[in-house]
Amino acid sequence: MEYHFYAMMSRMKYIERWALMRNAISENISEHSLEVSMLAHALAVIGKKRFHKELNAEKAALIGLYHDATEIITGDMPTPIKYYNRDILGAFQKIEENAANQLLGMLPEDIREEYHSIFFPEEAESYLWKLVKGADKLSALIKCMEEEKTGNTEFVKAKASIEEALEKMELPEVELFMKEYLPSYAKSLDELR
Repeated sequence: MEYHFYAMMSRMKYIERWALMRNAISENISEHSLEVSMLAHALAVIGKKRFHKELNAEKAALIGLYHDATEIITGDMPTPIKYYNRDILGAFQKIEENAANQLLGMLPEDIREEYHSIFFPEEAESYLWKLVKGADKLSALIKCMEEEKTGNTEFVKAKASIEEALEKMELPEVELFMKEYLPSYAKSLDELR
């Protein structure tokens, strides 16, 4: 029997992000997911080392890696549309859940069980999911900063909105990351050496 899960995952590179915005630098969900994975791992490590929380950083990285995989089926829904009201958000969450189940169905049952908790984090891992959401927002903020560096003013409002959303998350790991690591993203390569 043939299973299509990994071939479908490889299609993340074809889904462009920020479709409604003029981009100086294009970004697909494969690139975005790698960055979210690294950031989620970093946030979990910060949580462990600086805030003495029992967190599985590797699991956070895996959840981050697959957090937007459903967009292979749904496409990247622009944030203003997705969050326009509760009805639309609720409907879209059901669509995402169906897409996740469809993707998981592309794996044999014995392997599927290894992926289920990545696509549907358990209650015990809900804090990891919050960190992945924080990492997702940080990645969006970094994208806005990168666009700003090119002189593209299209992302100015999005940047302010994302900064506000990050503050509302009240995650100490995100706050520490923004204070100690985020400023480096505004520097040139020569300044980072």
